[in-house]
Amino acid sequence: MLVEGESDTHTLWWHGIHAVGIPGASVWKEERDAPHLTRYDVIYVVIEPDQGGESMLQWVKKSGLRDRVRIIRLAGFKDVSAMHVAGPEHFAARWQQALHTSIAWSDEVSTQAESARENAWGKCEELARDPAILDRLATHLPHVGLVGVEREAKLLYLALTSRVFDRVISVVVKGPSSAGKSYLVETVLSFSCPTSYYSLTAMSELALVYGQEPLQHRMLVLTEADAMASDMVSYLIRSLLSEGYLRYETVVKTTEGYATVFIERPGPSGLIVTTTRDSLHPENETRLISITLADSQDQTRAILDALAREDQGDDVDRAPWIALQQWIAASDAQVTIPFSENLVGLIPPIAVRLRRDARLLLQLIRAHALLHQASRKRDDRGRVVATLQDYAVVRALVAEFMSEGVQATVPATMRETVTVVGLIQKRHGSASVSEVAVHLGIDHSSTSRRCAAAARRGYLGNGEMSRGRPARYVLADPLPQEQTILPTVEMVAASIGRAEADVCTCAPEIAEHDTPLPNESKARRRTHKIPAWSSRAWRQDLQSRQDSATASGRRWRVRRWQGWRRSRRGD
Repeated sequence: MLVEGESDTHTLWWHGIHAVGIPGASVWKEERDAPHLTRYDVIYVVIEPDQGGESMLQWVKKSGLRDRVRIIRLAGFKDVSAMHVAGPEHFAARWQQALHTSIAWSDEVSTQAESARENAWGKCEELARDPAILDRLATHLPHVGLVGVEREAKLLYLALTSRVFDRVISVVVKGPSSAGKSYLVETVLSFSCPTSYYSLTAMSELALVYGQEPLQHRMLVLTEADAMASDMVSYLIRSLLSEGYLRYETVVKTTEGYATVFIERPGPSGLIVTTTRDSLHPENETRLISITLADSQDQTRAILDALAREDQGDDVDRAPWIALQQWIAASDAQVTIPFSENLVGLIPPIAVRLRRDARLLLQLIRAHALLHQASRKRDDRGRVVATLQDYAVVRALVAEFMSEGVQATVPATMRETVTVVGLIQKRHGSASVSEVAVHLGIDHSSTSRRCAAAARRGYLGNGEMSRGRPARYVLADPLPQEQTILPTVEMVAASIGRAEADVCTCAPEIAEHDTPLPNESKARRRTHKIPAWSSRAWRQDLQSRQDSATASGRRWRVRRWQGWRRSRRGD
C-alpha cells in the first residue's frame, strides 16, 4: 500500500495494514525506490483529490511498476486519515469497500484516454471533419510568417502525426544558414500539443539513457544536427528510431560494492532535426526524410515581403489544432491500406534504400488517413481505411524527395548549378564558386553548398590541380535522365481493377520554389513516366546507365591527366 504523507501511513499501521508513505508525491525516485517493491505482484496506490494526487499519477505513469498498480480513490474523503477521523469503527468496512472498487492502472489509462478524447473532440470537431486538413494548415502559414514552404510544413505535420504509430516518421530539414529551418520547425510544432514533442538544443552523450522525460510516442526535436555529432549520441538515436526503445546496462557503485544497473527507455520515438549540411551520416540519412529549403532569389524575396508584413501579428487560433492532435493521440491508431501491395508492386526496385523509403511512404499514407479519420470508413476490425486520396496527397509531397534520395532524379537546384558550370566552362575552361554565384544570382555560401553537393554526386569535378587553392569546377558525369519512382494514382487504381477511382485521384500541384533552369528545353525538363517494367528490363536499363556513367568518368579522368601533363611540360 502506497500513500502520500506520514500521517496516512501511521493511520494504516494503527489499523494493522502494511503501508509505505511517500513524503510528497514529487520525491519518488524510480531507480532508488522501485527495486524495493518489485517483490509484490499487486501494489495499491491511494490517489488524493488534489495536486498531490495528480503528481502520484504522473510517477505511476512513468514507473516500470505501473502494470502492477491498482488505483484507490476514497469517495467522500480527502485521504486515509480523514476517513479514520470520520469514524474509526467504520474504517475497516470502508477500507474493504475501497479495495473492492480499486481499478487496475490499464483501466485507469483507458478511462483517462476516453475522457481526454471526448474533451478534445468538442474543440476540434469542425477541423477534424475538414476533408483537406493539410490545405487548411497551408492557409494559416502566411499569417504566421511562413511563405514558400507549404509542402515542407505539410510533411512535417504528417510526421508529427505519425508519432502515435509503432514506427514514427523522422525528418531532417536542410538548408543554408538563415534559410528559416528552425522557424519552420517551431511554427509547425506550435500547431500541436506540447506533449507530442521533446525539444532540445544540446545534450550530453548519455542524456537519452538517464533522462526522465518520457520519449514514448513523442518527437525528439534537435535544433541543430551538431547535437548528435558524438558517435554515442548518434548511435543511441539510431537505436531509438530503428528498435523503438533504448536498453542500456551500466555499472554503478553501491554500499555493497559494484553492481550492474539495467535501464530501459521505451519508445517508439521520431526525430526532427535541422542542419546546414547537405548530408548527414549515411546510417542516419537513410532513416529520415530529407527536406531541403529553397535558396533561390524568389524565395528570399517572398521572405523579405513577409518580414515587412510582420506587424500584422499572429492571429491564428491554434486551440483546434492542438485539440486535434490530442484527439488523435487518444484514438486507436490502427490504419489499413487496402491497396498497399498494388502500390509497392509498381515501385521499381532500383535501389536498396527503397526498402526503407517504401515503409516511410506507407506510414505517411497511414498518417494522412488517421488525420482524416473523421471522414474515412472503418473496416470490421475498427481500423481506419486509407483511400487513394490519401496516397494522392502524400505522393504530391514526397515524390520528388524519394526520387532524389535514390538518385533517380536530380534536384532542380543541382541541375541548374551544373548547367551554369557547363556554360562557364565553355568560355573559361572551368568555373569558380564566385563565377557560378554571379550567374545564379545567389550568395557565395549557398553557391558553394550547391557545388559541393553536385561534386559529391559526381556531376562536377575539381579541375584545380594545386593544393590549397580554391576549387575550379568542371563537368564530370552527365546528368541522368529523370525518372519517377512513385506510380501515379491512375496507375494504382488501374492495378486494383478500377477503371475510375471512387475518390479524388489528383492532388494540387506543389508550386516550385526554385528558379527556372537556364537554356533548358522542355524535352529535358519533362518527367518520364515509368511503366511497370519487368525486372529484366529494369536491370538492362540500369546496366546501360552504369556503363555510360563509367565511360564518361573514364574520359573525364583522361582529360584531367592530359591537362596535368601539358602543365608540367609548359605547353
